[in-house]
Amino acid sequence: MSLFGLFGQRAVENPAVPLTSSSLLQYLGGAELDAGISVSERSSLHMPAVWRAVSIIAGVSSALPLHTYKAGTKERVPSQLLADPHPELTPVELWRLCYAHRVLWGNGYLQKVRNGAGVVKELWPVTPDRVRVDREKPTAEEPTGKVFWITDDWGAVHRKTPREILHIPGLGYDGVTGCSPVRLAAQGIGLAQAAEKSAARLFGSGNMLGGILQTEQRLDAEQADALKARWRAKMSGVQNSHEVAVLDSGASFEPVTMPNRDAQFLESREFQVVEIARMFGVPLFLLMETAKSTSWGTGLEQQAQGWVTFDLAPTWLTPTEQRVTKELLPPGKEYAKYALAGLLRGDSAGRATFYRAMRDVGAFSANDIRALEDLTPIGAEGDLYLQPMYMAPLGSDPLADKAAPPEESNAARAAALMAEAHRLLLAPEESEEGST
Repeated sequence: MSLFGLFGQRAVENPAVPLTSSSLLQYLGGAELDAGISVSERSSLHMPAVWRAVSIIAGVSSALPLHTYKAGTKERVPSQLLADPHPELTPVELWRLCYAHRVLWGNGYLQKVRNGAGVVKELWPVTPDRVRVDREKPTAEEPTGKVFWITDDWGAVHRKTPREILHIPGLGYDGVTGCSPVRLAAQGIGLAQAAEKSAARLFGSGNMLGGILQTEQRLDAEQADALKARWRAKMSGVQNSHEVAVLDSGASFEPVTMPNRDAQFLESREFQVVEIARMFGVPLFLLMETAKSTSWGTGLEQQAQGWVTFDLAPTWLTPTEQRVTKELLPPGKEYAKYALAGLLRGDSAGRATFYRAMRDVGAFSANDIRALEDLTPIGAEGDLYLQPMYMAPLGSDPLADKAAPPEESNAARAAALMAEAHRLLLAPEESEEGST
């Protein structure tokens, strides 16, 4: 059996890797990288950009409403399991933890707790570093041959099957598990952490001086401290702004500026944030990095919608929808779908224009619009769909008397249309004559 999950090998390396000192080192904290930093799924969260990327993906995904519908329709059906999946955790807390596991480890595991009738009633999260996945010979009871070996808090290993474990794998190449993004990006994350550590040491050691006071005389410790204290008292503080310094005894002051290599060092830290954003597929402005873009306006709104369309939905939301549909809902009867309208809708002016257009063509009722805005329905009259008068077949009159013979109806309609057209053409001329 492989050591995936417990030692993080199968998703990135050969599934038959034996237990060695190197794999044990990775399990305990991550192998030391070229930057001299050990990076693991847990230690990577010390990097602010990684923490923000994980929290934004997990937070947004778990906060979206996950609805269930009758198969082949848009008719909502209630799901007690999705509404209350855990005796202690709320749905947001449970799914946020699962998404965090998927972002860090590339896999999310939830244990299915069934009642006496075999119906799943609860979902319990399982930390991926406690799980290793194997393939066995398929049988009639286990047609997939997929098994999970889970280590509990007391060190005992339990064998579980897909009937007992809901597994949501990320992007991978073996069809069994997903690759850990942190393991794949370990060098970049390690470089960012090493740069942060070096910056802390640089400022902590006091090497960044404001300036140097020099004298032609040799000073002892007391004289040097007295000169420094006098300089601070004379030149420090807002009240001494633009003051003129007077130095005697051959003393001079030389300011110290940041060397170019230190400025480039700070720029390299900014580049690592870009690398982490690229690895996790999160726009820079969501990582609070707006140095090269405007911090407000429709440009960021379009970027946010692009993130939902091209990354959040296909990478994180759709796999969850399909896995929940496949393993937690009655087969062929129901399906799960996230409500993305809240993320994709624009500002109030854009929504008003969209709702007006959909209302005018008869696609939305008043209650449909109020539901999208999280408002209560206004009653049965709000379910009325309006038919636009101008959306009629060419040459027909929606107001014509349907009881009249077709010949009379067409003739009357034609006469009415001609009279109305004539009135509209003459109206401007009549108004001009009346004004004169």
